Amino acid sequence: MTAPDGHLPGTLTGTGSATGTAPVPLAYTDTGPPPGRPHAPTVVLGHGLLFGGWMFRPQTEALRADYRCVSPDWRGQGDSPATPGGYDMDTLTADTLALITALDTGPVHFVGLSMGGFVGLRLAARHPERVRSLTLLATTADGLPAHRARLFRQFAAVTRLVGPAPVRRQAAALAFGGSFRASARSGPVLAEWHQHLRRGDRVGIARAARAVADHPSVAAELPRITAPALVLVGAEDVSTPVDDSRRLAARLPDARLTVIDGAGHTPTLEQPAAVTGHLRAFLTEIDHRPAGDPCDPHDPDRPHR
Repeated sequence: MTAPDGHLPGTLTGTGSATGTAPVPLAYTDTGPPPGRPHAPTVVLGHGLLFGGWMFRPQTEALRADYRCVSPDWRGQGDSPATPGGYDMDTLTADTLALITALDTGPVHFVGLSMGGFVGLRLAARHPERVRSLTLLATTADGLPAHRARLFRQFAAVTRLVGPAPVRRQAAALAFGGSFRASARSGPVLAEWHQHLRRGDRVGIARAARAVADHPSVAAELPRITAPALVLVGAEDVSTPVDDSRRLAARLPDARLTVIDGAGHTPTLEQPAAVTGHLRAFLTEIDHRPAGDPCDPHDPDRPHR
């Protein structure tokens, strides 16, 4: 993977070789360290299905004065090209590990929404030394229930053949809560989402959807996670209901749960101020834990669970 090689206003962008089935380009955005803070902590933001790193724009803009914010686009989504394979969560986790290694970030605060959370759980369980904290939005450690997996497979089949337009309305009902869709605030967000879907690679999107449908449970790995976790879920989330997030928080060694009112499966865009507020408070708490705190996952004297 190469260092960032292009520029957008205020944002570094680049591509690099990701590990997995085969080396592939991986698009990401990198705000770089805040001015005067070359060693500021890094926040990695992993997006959900049918989105890209842009879904964390409100949080990135709010946090970039204090953190380096890095947002990858998973294979076949956002600005990352479709690949013949490697859409499974294990390979996406390897892609992420390659990215943070190449960027020399040190331990990161990982923030993942839905499939981004699937990646975050695997990264935190298998490489605990690389994850300082874990924020999981609209995420489960289990595989999808049969009826939900069937919906994603149907979406994948239609998208591969003709693109996502015929199932866009059904996808919106899964991605956004009813309150948000009925509000005037939804117009610009849905318009941008539709634009990204239209220009996306239909084969890449279909393969990503199929990978979400088929992803296996990692519940057995949860006891290996040492990083403190914040679990956020929209009160109106029908894709990952509140009970799923409640169960996830209960099974993590060190986690707290917060329910976001007025949000569905995409709270970063539906209720951005609420998500940013909870995220900033959590990150600040973790970063200000004193040395030797038994809850600090990177304290060498921290007791093992």
